[in-house]
Amino acid sequence: MSTRNNINRLATIGGLCTAVALAATGCGAGGPTDSGSAGGTVNVLVEAGGHAELTGVAEQCKKDTGLGVNFIELPYDGLFNRLSSEFSSGTVSFDVAALDSVWLPSFKDAVQPIDELFTDEAKKDIFPALVKEAEVDGHFIGMPAWTNAEIILYRKDLFEDAKNKADFKTKYGYELAAPTTWQKYQDISEFFTKDGMYGTDVKGAVETEWLAHVLQAGSAMVLDENNNVIIDNAAHKEALDFYVSMTKSAPPGAAQVDWAAAQNLFNQGKTAMTRFWAHAYRQIPKDAPVAGKVGAAAMIGGSAGVAGVPGPWYLSVPKATKNTDNAKKFIKCAYDHNSLGIESSLGLASRISAFEKYQDKEGYESFRPLIQTLNGKATATRPATAKWQQITDTVLVPLLQKAVAGGDSASLLADAKKQIQDLLK
Repeated sequence: MSTRNNINRLATIGGLCTAVALAATGCGAGGPTDSGSAGGTVNVLVEAGGHAELTGVAEQCKKDTGLGVNFIELPYDGLFNRLSSEFSSGTVSFDVAALDSVWLPSFKDAVQPIDELFTDEAKKDIFPALVKEAEVDGHFIGMPAWTNAEIILYRKDLFEDAKNKADFKTKYGYELAAPTTWQKYQDISEFFTKDGMYGTDVKGAVETEWLAHVLQAGSAMVLDENNNVIIDNAAHKEALDFYVSMTKSAPPGAAQVDWAAAQNLFNQGKTAMTRFWAHAYRQIPKDAPVAGKVGAAAMIGGSAGVAGVPGPWYLSVPKATKNTDNAKKFIKCAYDHNSLGIESSLGLASRISAFEKYQDKEGYESFRPLIQTLNGKATATRPATAKWQQITDTVLVPLLQKAVAGGDSASLLADAKKQIQDLLK
Protein backbone atom coordinates (compact mmCIF):
# COMPACT_ATOMS: atom_id res chain seq x y z
CA MET A 1 0.00 0.00 0.00
CA SER A 2 1.25 3.43 -0.81
CA THR A 3 1.31 6.27 1.61
CA ARG A 4 -1.57 7.64 -0.44
CA ASN A 5 -3.92 5.34 1.44
CA ASN A 6 -2.77 6.30 4.89
CA ILE A 7 -1.51 9.80 5.56
CA ASN A 8 -2.80 11.65 2.56
CA ARG A 9 -6.37 10.48 2.20
CA LEU A 10 -6.86 10.79 5.96
CA ALA A 11 -5.05 14.01 6.64
CA THR A 12 -5.17 16.00 3.43
CA ILE A 13 -5.38 19.64 4.27
CA GLY A 14 -6.19 22.35 1.84
CA GLY A 15 -5.52 21.89 -1.83
CA LEU A 16 -5.16 25.53 -2.75
CA CYS A 17 -2.07 26.78 -4.50
CA THR A 18 0.06 28.54 -1.89
CA ALA A 19 3.12 30.74 -2.14
CA VAL A 20 5.61 31.18 0.64
CA ALA A 21 7.96 34.17 0.78
CA LEU A 22 7.82 35.10 -2.91
CA ALA A 23 5.08 35.34 -5.51
CA ALA A 24 4.06 31.88 -6.63
CA THR A 25 3.57 30.70 -10.14
CA GLY A 26 0.06 29.81 -11.29
CA CYS A 27 -1.66 27.14 -9.25
CA GLY A 28 -0.14 23.82 -10.26
CA ALA A 29 1.64 25.42 -13.19
CA GLY A 30 5.19 25.90 -12.01
CA GLY A 31 7.41 28.27 -13.89
CA PRO A 32 10.90 29.65 -14.24
CA THR A 33 12.97 30.11 -11.13
CA ASP A 34 13.53 33.68 -9.99
CA SER A 35 17.22 34.05 -9.32
CA GLY A 36 17.09 37.82 -9.02
CA SER A 37 16.16 37.97 -5.34
CA ALA A 38 18.83 38.01 -2.66
CA GLY A 39 18.70 34.31 -1.89
CA GLY A 40 17.05 33.00 -5.02
CA THR A 41 13.87 30.96 -5.27
CA VAL A 42 13.08 27.28 -5.37
CA ASN A 43 9.90 25.66 -6.73
CA VAL A 44 8.73 22.70 -4.65
CA LEU A 45 6.19 20.24 -6.05
CA VAL A 46 4.20 18.62 -3.27
CA GLU A 47 1.02 16.67 -2.58
CA ALA A 48 -1.56 18.91 -0.93
CA GLY A 49 -1.70 16.88 2.27
CA GLY A 50 2.01 17.31 2.85
CA HIS A 51 2.34 21.00 2.07
CA ALA A 52 1.71 22.03 5.67
CA GLU A 53 4.66 19.89 6.78
CA LEU A 54 7.01 22.13 4.82
CA THR A 55 5.50 25.57 5.38
CA GLY A 56 7.41 26.26 8.58
CA VAL A 57 10.58 24.96 6.97
CA ALA A 58 10.15 27.35 4.05
CA GLU A 59 9.62 30.31 6.33
CA GLN A 60 12.67 29.44 8.43
CA CYS A 61 14.78 28.80 5.34
CA LYS A 62 13.89 32.27 4.06
CA LYS A 63 15.05 33.77 7.35
CA ASP A 64 18.27 31.74 7.45
CA THR A 65 19.38 31.87 3.83
CA GLY A 66 17.17 34.32 1.96
CA LEU A 67 15.87 31.47 -0.19
CA GLY A 68 12.26 31.94 -1.26
CA VAL A 69 9.98 28.96 -1.78
CA ASN A 70 7.08 28.52 -4.19
CA PHE A 71 4.89 25.50 -3.44
CA ILE A 72 3.10 23.84 -6.34
CA GLU A 73 0.34 21.67 -4.86
CA LEU A 74 -1.47 18.83 -6.55
CA PRO A 75 -3.71 15.97 -5.41
CA TYR A 76 -1.98 12.60 -5.07
CA ASP A 77 -2.87 11.14 -8.47
CA GLY A 78 -2.27 14.46 -10.19
CA LEU A 79 1.15 14.70 -8.56
CA PHE A 80 2.21 11.30 -9.83
CA ASN A 81 0.99 12.12 -13.32
CA ARG A 82 2.79 15.48 -13.31
CA LEU A 83 6.02 13.85 -12.19
CA SER A 84 5.76 11.11 -14.80
CA SER A 85 5.03 13.58 -17.60
CA GLU A 86 7.77 16.07 -16.80
CA PHE A 87 10.41 13.47 -15.99
CA SER A 88 9.67 11.78 -19.31
CA SER A 89 9.91 15.05 -21.22
CA GLY A 90 13.25 15.98 -19.69
CA THR A 91 11.97 19.46 -18.82
CA VAL A 92 10.69 20.22 -15.34
CA SER A 93 8.88 23.19 -13.80
CA PHE A 94 10.03 22.35 -10.28
CA ASP A 95 13.35 22.14 -8.48
CA VAL A 96 12.38 19.84 -5.59
CA ALA A 97 9.77 17.11 -5.60
CA ALA A 98 8.16 15.44 -2.60
CA LEU A 99 8.00 11.75 -3.52
CA ASP A 100 5.94 9.02 -1.91
CA SER A 101 8.32 6.26 -0.87
CA VAL A 102 6.80 3.79 -3.32
CA TRP A 103 7.72 6.10 -6.21
CA LEU A 104 11.47 6.09 -5.61
CA PRO A 105 12.09 2.97 -7.75
CA SER A 106 10.00 4.44 -10.59
CA PHE A 107 11.76 7.80 -10.66
CA LYS A 108 15.27 6.79 -9.59
CA ASP A 109 16.79 7.62 -12.98
CA ALA A 110 15.19 11.07 -13.11
CA VAL A 111 16.56 12.44 -9.83
CA GLN A 112 20.03 13.42 -8.71
CA PRO A 113 22.18 11.84 -6.01
CA ILE A 114 22.24 13.91 -2.83
CA ASP A 115 24.91 11.84 -1.09
CA GLU A 116 26.59 14.89 0.45
CA LEU A 117 23.50 15.54 2.59
CA PHE A 118 23.67 12.06 4.11
CA THR A 119 26.55 12.66 6.48
CA ASP A 120 27.33 10.10 9.16
CA GLU A 121 25.68 12.42 11.68
CA ALA A 122 22.55 12.74 9.55
CA LYS A 123 22.24 8.98 9.04
CA LYS A 124 22.39 8.40 12.80
CA ASP A 125 19.36 10.68 13.23
CA ILE A 126 17.18 9.05 10.59
CA PHE A 127 15.35 5.78 11.25
CA PRO A 128 17.35 2.84 9.83
CA ALA A 129 14.61 1.64 7.47
CA LEU A 130 14.42 5.10 5.90
CA VAL A 131 18.18 5.38 5.43
CA LYS A 132 18.09 2.04 3.64
CA GLU A 133 15.16 3.01 1.43
CA ALA A 134 16.66 6.38 0.46
CA GLU A 135 19.71 4.67 -1.05
CA VAL A 136 19.04 3.33 -4.53
CA ASP A 137 21.73 1.80 -6.73
CA GLY A 138 24.47 3.01 -4.41
CA HIS A 139 23.32 6.65 -4.11
CA PHE A 140 21.00 8.52 -1.81
CA ILE A 141 18.26 10.05 -3.95
CA GLY A 142 15.77 11.38 -1.40
CA MET A 143 15.90 12.96 2.03
CA PRO A 144 13.00 11.83 4.24
CA ALA A 145 10.81 14.80 5.14
CA TRP A 146 8.26 13.02 7.32
CA THR A 147 7.32 9.50 8.24
CA ASN A 148 4.72 7.55 10.14
CA ALA A 149 3.94 4.02 11.30
CA GLU A 150 1.11 2.16 12.93
CA ILE A 151 0.96 1.95 16.70
CA ILE A 152 -1.71 0.71 19.13
CA LEU A 153 -4.41 3.17 20.17
CA TYR A 154 -6.68 2.03 23.00
CA ARG A 155 -9.44 3.33 25.25
CA LYS A 156 -7.77 4.27 28.54
CA ASP A 157 -11.12 4.85 30.23
CA LEU A 158 -12.23 1.28 29.49
CA PHE A 159 -8.86 -0.21 30.47
CA GLU A 160 -8.80 1.71 33.77
CA ASP A 161 -12.41 0.98 34.74
CA ALA A 162 -12.41 -0.97 38.02
CA LYS A 163 -15.12 -3.44 36.98
CA ASN A 164 -13.46 -4.12 33.64
CA LYS A 165 -10.14 -4.71 35.37
CA ALA A 166 -11.63 -7.13 37.88
CA ASP A 167 -13.70 -9.01 35.30
CA PHE A 168 -10.79 -9.28 32.92
CA LYS A 169 -8.42 -10.65 35.55
CA THR A 170 -11.00 -13.18 36.65
CA LYS A 171 -11.45 -14.41 33.08
CA TYR A 172 -7.87 -14.31 31.77
CA GLY A 173 -5.73 -14.43 34.90
CA TYR A 174 -3.65 -11.31 34.35
CA GLU A 175 -4.05 -7.54 34.62
CA LEU A 176 -5.85 -5.54 31.96
CA ALA A 177 -3.32 -3.18 30.37
CA ALA A 178 -2.11 -2.05 26.97
CA PRO A 179 -1.25 -5.29 25.14
CA THR A 180 2.39 -6.26 24.71
CA THR A 181 1.82 -9.60 22.95
CA TRP A 182 -0.60 -10.65 20.23
CA GLN A 183 -2.15 -13.20 22.56
CA LYS A 184 -3.00 -10.36 24.95
CA TYR A 185 -4.32 -8.32 22.03
CA GLN A 186 -6.61 -11.21 21.13
CA ASP A 187 -7.77 -11.66 24.73
CA ILE A 188 -8.53 -7.96 25.17
CA SER A 189 -10.31 -7.79 21.81
CA GLU A 190 -12.46 -10.75 22.79
CA PHE A 191 -13.21 -9.25 26.22
CA PHE A 192 -14.50 -5.94 24.86
CA THR A 193 -16.58 -7.44 22.07
CA LYS A 194 -19.96 -7.10 23.77
CA ASP A 195 -22.87 -4.74 24.25
CA GLY A 196 -22.61 -3.25 20.77
CA MET A 197 -18.85 -2.67 21.01
CA TYR A 198 -15.98 -4.51 19.34
CA GLY A 199 -12.50 -5.12 20.68
CA THR A 200 -10.69 -4.07 17.52
CA ASP A 201 -11.10 -3.62 13.79
CA VAL A 202 -9.87 -5.64 10.83
CA LYS A 203 -9.08 -3.59 7.74
CA GLY A 204 -9.65 -5.85 4.77
CA ALA A 205 -9.45 -3.01 2.24
CA VAL A 206 -5.82 -2.13 3.01
CA GLU A 207 -2.83 -4.43 3.24
CA THR A 208 -0.33 -2.68 5.52
CA GLU A 209 -1.31 -4.33 8.81
CA TRP A 210 -1.13 -7.81 7.36
CA LEU A 211 2.32 -7.01 5.92
CA ALA A 212 3.48 -5.76 9.32
CA HIS A 213 2.55 -9.18 10.70
CA VAL A 214 4.61 -10.75 7.90
CA LEU A 215 7.64 -8.75 9.04
CA GLN A 216 6.98 -9.72 12.65
CA ALA A 217 6.92 -13.36 11.58
CA GLY A 218 10.43 -13.03 10.15
CA SER A 219 9.93 -12.67 6.40
CA ALA A 220 10.43 -9.91 3.87
CA MET A 221 7.17 -8.60 2.40
CA VAL A 222 5.98 -10.29 -0.80
CA LEU A 223 9.39 -10.09 -2.54
CA ASP A 224 12.82 -11.09 -1.30
CA GLU A 225 15.95 -8.99 -1.89
CA ASN A 226 16.33 -10.52 -5.36
CA ASN A 227 12.70 -9.74 -6.30
CA ASN A 228 11.68 -13.38 -6.05
CA VAL A 229 8.01 -13.70 -5.12
CA ILE A 230 7.73 -15.24 -1.65
CA ILE A 231 4.14 -14.35 -0.80
CA ASP A 232 3.23 -18.02 -0.38
CA ASN A 233 5.84 -18.79 2.30
CA ALA A 234 5.00 -19.88 5.84
CA ALA A 235 5.35 -16.40 7.36
CA HIS A 236 2.83 -14.87 4.96
CA LYS A 237 0.34 -17.64 5.68
CA GLU A 238 0.87 -17.40 9.44
CA ALA A 239 0.35 -13.65 9.30
CA LEU A 240 -2.73 -13.94 7.11
CA ASP A 241 -4.32 -16.62 9.28
CA PHE A 242 -3.75 -14.52 12.39
CA TYR A 243 -5.11 -11.38 10.77
CA VAL A 244 -8.25 -13.16 9.62
CA SER A 245 -8.73 -14.70 13.08
CA MET A 246 -9.27 -11.22 14.53
CA THR A 247 -12.50 -10.78 12.54
CA LYS A 248 -14.40 -12.53 15.34
CA SER A 249 -13.72 -9.50 17.55
CA ALA A 250 -14.21 -6.88 14.85
CA PRO A 251 -17.20 -5.18 13.22
CA PRO A 252 -18.78 -7.12 10.35
CA GLY A 253 -17.93 -6.30 6.75
CA ALA A 254 -14.16 -6.31 7.27
CA ALA A 255 -13.56 -6.65 3.53
CA GLN A 256 -14.73 -3.06 3.04
CA VAL A 257 -13.07 -1.47 6.08
CA ASP A 258 -10.28 0.90 5.10
CA TRP A 259 -8.31 3.51 7.07
CA ALA A 260 -11.07 6.11 7.08
CA ALA A 261 -13.71 3.62 8.21
CA ALA A 262 -11.49 2.22 10.99
CA GLN A 263 -10.58 5.69 12.20
CA ASN A 264 -14.24 6.65 12.36
CA LEU A 265 -15.16 3.45 14.23
CA PHE A 266 -12.55 4.16 16.89
CA ASN A 267 -13.27 7.88 17.22
CA GLN A 268 -16.98 7.16 17.59
CA GLY A 269 -16.35 4.70 20.41
CA LYS A 270 -17.25 1.53 18.51
CA THR A 271 -13.89 -0.22 19.01
CA ALA A 272 -11.78 -0.52 22.16
CA MET A 273 -8.47 -0.74 20.26
CA THR A 274 -7.14 -0.01 16.81
CA ARG A 275 -3.83 -0.46 15.04
CA PHE A 276 -3.44 2.89 13.38
CA TRP A 277 -1.04 5.51 12.04
CA ALA A 278 0.42 7.49 14.91
CA HIS A 279 -0.59 10.89 13.56
CA ALA A 280 -4.24 10.04 14.20
CA TYR A 281 -3.73 10.28 17.98
CA ARG A 282 -3.42 14.04 17.74
CA GLN A 283 -6.24 14.36 15.22
CA ILE A 284 -9.06 12.95 17.34
CA PRO A 285 -11.81 15.61 17.16
CA LYS A 286 -12.40 17.44 20.42
CA ASP A 287 -16.10 16.59 20.24
CA ALA A 288 -15.52 12.87 19.53
CA PRO A 289 -16.87 10.45 22.16
CA VAL A 290 -13.33 9.19 22.81
CA ALA A 291 -11.61 12.59 23.08
CA GLY A 292 -9.30 12.64 26.10
CA LYS A 293 -9.80 8.92 26.69
CA VAL A 294 -7.16 7.43 24.38
CA GLY A 295 -3.81 5.86 25.20
CA ALA A 296 -0.98 4.93 22.85
CA ALA A 297 1.38 1.95 22.84
CA ALA A 298 4.08 0.65 20.53
CA MET A 299 3.29 -1.87 17.82
CA ILE A 300 3.48 -5.42 19.13
CA GLY A 301 6.25 -7.77 18.03
CA GLY A 302 6.17 -11.31 16.74
CA SER A 303 8.89 -13.96 16.63
CA ALA A 304 11.14 -11.56 14.70
CA GLY A 305 10.47 -8.66 17.04
CA VAL A 306 8.58 -5.38 16.74
CA ALA A 307 7.90 -4.38 13.16
CA GLY A 308 5.91 -1.75 11.36
CA VAL A 309 5.68 -0.57 7.77
CA PRO A 310 6.76 3.10 7.64
CA GLY A 311 4.96 5.65 5.49
CA PRO A 312 7.65 8.19 4.55
CA TRP A 313 7.87 10.89 1.88
CA TYR A 314 11.19 12.03 0.45
CA LEU A 315 12.48 15.30 -1.01
CA SER A 316 14.37 14.77 -4.27
CA VAL A 317 16.10 16.96 -6.86
CA PRO A 318 15.30 16.32 -10.54
CA LYS A 319 18.24 15.95 -12.88
CA ALA A 320 16.56 18.35 -15.29
CA THR A 321 16.44 21.33 -12.94
CA LYS A 322 18.79 24.23 -13.58
CA ASN A 323 18.52 25.26 -9.95
CA THR A 324 20.34 22.40 -8.23
CA ASP A 325 22.20 24.48 -5.65
CA ASN A 326 19.04 26.13 -4.32
CA ALA A 327 17.18 22.83 -4.45
CA LYS A 328 19.78 21.16 -2.25
CA LYS A 329 19.85 24.21 -0.01
CA PHE A 330 16.11 23.81 0.60
CA ILE A 331 16.45 20.10 1.33
CA LYS A 332 19.22 20.88 3.80
CA CYS A 333 16.87 23.41 5.46
CA ALA A 334 14.16 20.75 5.59
CA TYR A 335 16.55 18.41 7.38
CA ASP A 336 17.92 21.07 9.74
CA HIS A 337 14.45 22.29 10.74
CA ASN A 338 12.66 18.97 10.47
CA SER A 339 10.94 19.35 13.86
CA LEU A 340 8.89 22.29 12.51
CA GLY A 341 6.69 19.76 10.73
CA ILE A 342 5.47 18.55 14.11
CA GLU A 343 3.76 21.91 14.65
CA SER A 344 1.76 21.47 11.44
CA SER A 345 -1.72 20.01 11.18
CA LEU A 346 -0.34 16.66 10.04
CA GLY A 347 2.25 16.81 12.80
CA LEU A 348 5.05 14.52 11.64
CA ALA A 349 8.82 14.56 11.15
CA SER A 350 11.49 12.14 9.98
CA ARG A 351 14.42 12.73 12.33
CA ILE A 352 14.63 10.71 15.52
CA SER A 353 15.69 13.80 17.47
CA ALA A 354 12.65 15.72 16.23
CA PHE A 355 10.25 13.15 17.67
CA GLU A 356 12.31 12.86 20.85
CA LYS A 357 12.09 16.62 21.33
CA TYR A 358 8.32 16.30 21.75
CA GLN A 359 7.84 12.81 23.15
CA ASP A 360 7.45 13.91 26.78
CA LYS A 361 5.17 16.86 26.06
CA GLU A 362 1.47 16.68 26.80
CA GLY A 363 -0.50 15.87 23.69
CA TYR A 364 2.35 14.00 22.04
CA GLU A 365 2.01 10.70 23.90
CA SER A 366 1.97 8.82 20.59
CA PHE A 367 5.56 9.79 19.76
CA ARG A 368 7.38 7.46 22.14
CA PRO A 369 5.50 4.40 20.80
CA LEU A 370 6.09 5.67 17.26
CA ILE A 371 9.84 5.93 17.87
CA GLN A 372 9.88 2.42 19.33
CA THR A 373 8.00 1.06 16.33
CA LEU A 374 10.11 2.82 13.72
CA ASN A 375 13.25 1.61 15.48
CA GLY A 376 11.92 -1.95 15.66
CA LYS A 377 14.54 -4.42 14.48
CA ALA A 378 12.17 -5.99 11.96
CA THR A 379 10.61 -2.71 10.72
CA ALA A 380 11.08 -2.42 6.96
CA THR A 381 9.85 -0.34 4.06
CA ARG A 382 7.98 -1.72 1.09
CA PRO A 383 9.83 -3.65 -1.64
CA ALA A 384 11.80 -1.49 -4.05
CA THR A 385 9.93 -2.23 -7.25
CA ALA A 386 8.23 0.16 -9.64
CA LYS A 387 5.33 -2.30 -9.79
CA TRP A 388 4.52 -2.08 -6.06
CA GLN A 389 1.41 0.07 -6.36
CA GLN A 390 0.05 -2.18 -9.10
CA ILE A 391 0.79 -5.26 -6.99
CA THR A 392 -1.03 -3.68 -4.07
CA ASP A 393 -4.11 -2.57 -5.97
CA THR A 394 -4.60 -5.60 -8.19
CA VAL A 395 -3.32 -8.45 -6.01
CA LEU A 396 -2.77 -7.73 -2.31
CA VAL A 397 -5.97 -5.88 -1.45
CA PRO A 398 -8.25 -8.29 -3.38
CA LEU A 399 -6.43 -11.22 -1.72
CA LEU A 400 -7.01 -9.76 1.75
CA GLN A 401 -10.64 -8.98 1.03
CA LYS A 402 -11.26 -12.57 -0.04
CA ALA A 403 -9.38 -13.90 2.98
CA VAL A 404 -11.35 -11.92 5.59
CA ALA A 405 -14.54 -12.98 3.82
CA GLY A 406 -13.67 -16.63 4.44
CA GLY A 407 -11.38 -17.63 1.58
CA ASP A 408 -8.72 -20.34 1.94
CA SER A 409 -5.43 -18.61 2.74
CA ALA A 410 -3.13 -21.18 1.15
CA SER A 411 -4.88 -21.15 -2.20
CA LEU A 412 -5.25 -17.36 -2.16
CA LEU A 413 -1.54 -16.92 -1.54
CA ALA A 414 -0.60 -19.42 -4.24
CA ASP A 415 -2.80 -17.59 -6.73
CA ALA A 416 -1.36 -14.25 -5.65
CA LYS A 417 2.15 -15.53 -6.30
CA LYS A 418 1.27 -16.36 -9.91
CA GLN A 419 -0.36 -12.96 -10.44
CA ILE A 420 2.63 -11.09 -9.06
CA GLN A 421 5.10 -13.14 -11.09
CA ASP A 422 3.13 -12.22 -14.21
CA LEU A 423 3.19 -8.52 -13.29
CA LEU A 424 6.96 -8.61 -12.83
CA LYS A 425 7.72 -10.24 -16.20
